[in-house]
Amino acid sequence: MKKRSMDELNRMNVEEFRQSSKNPIVVVLDNVRSMNNIGSVFRTCDAFRIDGIYLCGITAQPPHKEIEKTALGATQSVSWNYFDTTQEAVNELIRNEYTVFAIEQAEQSIMLNEFNSCDYKKLALVFGNEVMGVEQQVIDSCCGCIEIPQFGTKHSLNISVSVGITLWHVVYLCNRKL
Repeated sequence: MKKRSMDELNRMNVEEFRQSSKNPIVVVLDNVRSMNNIGSVFRTCDAFRIDGIYLCGITAQPPHKEIEKTALGATQSVSWNYFDTTQEAVNELIRNEYTVFAIEQAEQSIMLNEFNSCDYKKLALVFGNEVMGVEQQVIDSCCGCIEIPQFGTKHSLNISVSVGITLWHVVYLCNRKL
């Protein structure tokens, strides 16, 4: 086995990415504090060709060198919008006919491995901050909660890890490879 070179990976450039079709998914960051996490989310959204990111509340916005450390340029390719509150973002998504789910441990949540993203034409996924998770008011506005099954002693995952796991599942479950 030989590792592929960057040329062999045949990646598109930023302009080609912007013009390409996207997976009809919006990632919503609800008051995420860590700029490294924000940058990682941008990079993951680029990898899965996600339609966009909504940055809400105290979530930092590009350009910022701390975001770029982990985004590695994905802030240039992935479209994003800022909202003063996550509730504002969710309301806009609902107006635009997105089905909105919070990624959260909650009563009656749907386990990610049982969630069928193919049932939804346009999907928005809300990820909460590192300490408090998704605000209850926001959860109340969502269609439901999706929970990532966990089996260890800890009861949470880093938000950037949660985004990666969730996007991989929802994109590849429906074979949305574009």
